Amino acid sequence: MLVLSVAPQPLRAQTASREYQIKAVFIFNFLQFVEWPSSVFSSDSDPIRIGILGDDPFGSSLDETVQNETIHNRRLVIQRSHRADDLKNCQLIFIAKSENRRVDEILPLLDTRPVLTVSEVDDFARRGGIIAFYPEGKKVRFEINSSMALRHGLKMSSQLLGLGRIVGQNANSGER
Repeated sequence: MLVLSVAPQPLRAQTASREYQIKAVFIFNFLQFVEWPSSVFSSDSDPIRIGILGDDPFGSSLDETVQNETIHNRRLVIQRSHRADDLKNCQLIFIAKSENRRVDEILPLLDTRPVLTVSEVDDFARRGGIIAFYPEGKKVRFEINSSMALRHGLKMSSQLLGLGRIVGQNANSGER
């Protein structure tokens, strides 16, 4: 059932709000299919933190999607900032389009930390990000740089890897 909720969804009316509602659901589902090193959380009650870096395109969609939800008994908290340093405690950071020119500065700042980076910036996964949204016709799709996920100490489920297009060093090696 969870796998189906991650499957590509149509972008019917092409309104930004509908598109970002879909992307918010994707982000929520990504969190369910990624495992962080145990050292990321100092206690069993620590929340999973979702950071939005730059101009937030979601409006209230992401807040509404994760409201009252938990993953592995951890509540979800959203933080927003225009500075990567402010989001250093986040397990997932969505890098907004407004940060397009700074992506090559931002990714090295996150390189040594176990953080799942997600964006819709062009070529994000090929530039060193982990998950990139891209349009395909009227659908939202995503690609995964699985070698970068491993480099960050993240374990991605085979179900998630099977749904995304794999890019990066392991794209043709059959890694799943």
